[in-house]
Order: sequence, then structure tokens, then C-alpha cells
Amino acid sequence: MNLIIPLIIGVLFSASLFLMFQKSFFKLIIGVILFGYATTFFLFTVGGVTKNAPPLLSEAKAAVDQLADPLPQALTLTAIVISIGVQLFVIVLLKKVYEEVGTEDLDELNTTDKIK
Repeated sequence: MNLIIPLIIGVLFSASLFLMFQKSFFKLIIGVILFGYATTFFLFTVGGVTKNAPPLLSEAKAAVDQLADPLPQALTLTAIVISIGVQLFVIVLLKKVYEEVGTEDLDELNTTDKIK
């Protein structure tokens, strides 16, 4: 199990980079989405999955080592929000580029003289 999770994360990162280097807008969007999933899964894995108590202190002062670490949870939520924002930005940007240029091939975007 300790080897499977990093392997899955590596496959997700590799697949996302492969898709982002393709010539199609659709593959670029799917690559950005996979990259967000890989980042979230990486942060979730680095934080570790524990069955400790939530990090809420009550009157019964618990030992700090028995509480779950809230930092990886906060980083994971932040990564999810940022990846959704980046995904939406890429989708809107590529839609606008497609409306202006009229092509889905990224290699044809090297000349900007076609834009009206």
C-alpha cells in the first residue's frame, strides 16, 4: 500500500503533463483537471490519514499527539479551491480563443495575425 499511492500520484501527474502538451484544447483542459486532482491527492497523502480526534479543544485538555493535524486539511481545501478557479479560467480563456481564432489546434496559434 505504501508503494501504490505514490505510484498513482506519479501516474496522475505524468498523464496530466502528457495531456497538457498535446495540440487540442480539450486535452489541455483534461490535463489541467488531472493536475488539480494529482495535487489534491498528493497533499492529502502527505498529511497522512489518521483516526485521531478532530483538532477542537474542549475543557478536557487532550494531548496534542492525539489530535489530528489541521494543516494538511486546510492545504487540501485550499488546493481544491485554487484548482477549481484555475480550471474555470482555462476553460473560459480557451473558449474565448476558439471564438476569436476559430481553431482548436494549439500549433496554429503561433501567428496572431489572423485575429480580427
